[in-house]
Amino acid sequence: MNDKTETGQQSRKQAIEAQAKLRRERAAEKLRENLSKRKQQVRARRSGQADETNGLPAAKMDES
Repeated sequence: MNDKTETGQQSRKQAIEAQAKLRRERAAEKLRENLSKRKQQVRARRSGQADETNGLPAAKMDES
């Protein structure tokens, strides 16, 4: 193989690895946010406060 092909493959591999790293970082951030929300919900339930969510639309009964 020539040097250009090897250099191109290496730079492509580095780009793919960088994208994968960014995806992992974004996923980790989302997981931290989700965990924080869940902890807040548990604290609210323990202290007797109502949840901020409206619940599932399918579970609501008609008021008519």
